[in-house]
Amino acid sequence: MRTPAASRPVYGGFRMPTAENLIPMRLDIELDSHRFKDSFSWNAHERDSEIMPFARRLVAEMNLPPVFTQHIVQSMQAQLNEFRSLEAQQLSTEEKVLMLKLDLRINNIVIRDQFLWDVGDFESDPEGFARGLCKDLEIEDPEVAPGIAFAIREQLYEIAKQNVTSARETRITKKARRERGIEFNHATTSGTTALNLMRRPNNKISIIRKKTEWELFEPFVEVLTEEESNTLDAKENARLKKLMEEKEDSFASRYVRS
Repeated sequence: MRTPAASRPVYGGFRMPTAENLIPMRLDIELDSHRFKDSFSWNAHERDSEIMPFARRLVAEMNLPPVFTQHIVQSMQAQLNEFRSLEAQQLSTEEKVLMLKLDLRINNIVIRDQFLWDVGDFESDPEGFARGLCKDLEIEDPEVAPGIAFAIREQLYEIAKQNVTSARETRITKKARRERGIEFNHATTSGTTALNLMRRPNNKISIIRKKTEWELFEPFVEVLTEEESNTLDAKENARLKKLMEEKEDSFASRYVRS
């Protein structure tokens, strides 16, 4: 018996599964004694000609050496090209609810949380969700909401890329089974519907989360003191310095002759 049409996944062109097609971008550029790290969302429909002016403004605002401009442009272009290479692929738009997690430190605020998200909802609004979460948690730092939204977009982007791979494998498997005369029934355990999430072992439906799960879905927020924040910064700087030294030692042992 064939799979009912209503239960078959619907596929569309690849894009971010959000109302705004914004790509999460990360920069991590190290030149001489300078290292620059940043993250932001970029409009997938923005013209390539806008990348250079953006890079120049960023370098000026951060007081970076001018040489950083071209490296920022190259990094952004590479990430944009990766996204565009996926736009020709098919993306499943069926409802699929997955767990998203936050584990962030932004300035002196540490926030950890996990929540369910329909990764097939192309009208979702990570920025709106982040603003609402900050309001509920009484977080006033204006940089926290954008950081939360970016973390959500980054996870959704990775899930969407996995979705493309899964859709491709499903089509290949379906074709192979059809050619061999074997019935194919689409099923997946990588995600679940909202209805299934509300099911209890006795098959009854409930919108109330089990009491034993309350703590798992309770956000954690900690405001660090200046001393605690400085200590974490020092540890991170020491870690990065060690990685740089190991990288230099590896280069020297490989290419520098005695």
